[in-house]
Amino acid sequence: MVAALALAGCNKSKAPEDVAKDVAKAVQKASNEVTKSEDRAQSALDKSYEKVNDQEIKFNNDAAHQTYNVAIAKADGNRKVALATCESQGGAAQRACKEQAEADYKTARADARASAAVVVQQK
Repeated sequence: MVAALALAGCNKSKAPEDVAKDVAKAVQKASNEVTKSEDRAQSALDKSYEKVNDQEIKFNNDAAHQTYNVAIAKADGNRKVALATCESQGGAAQRACKEQAEADYKTARADARASAAVVVQQK
């Protein structure tokens, strides 16, 4: 009998103003929970983006460095070929040829350095 009375009391309707208060509390609590969840999600996404961004910068910088290395290797190879070609000449012509080969080499190195500097990104 006590159980029957207890169950009957659970189904008793509340006054409209009490229901309105309960609904307002529930709405506020739900809103707060959603806001907290959105804040946590945004924070997590921001951290992930920073990691991805750092990795992208590292990748781009590594690519710039490797491109620089290839350009320097090409410049070295072109210099060696030019100097070997200069050996077929004699005297002043050979000296001028070697000077031109060295000048071309220095220009190629400077161009490679400048190209790499433009691409390298700072964090």
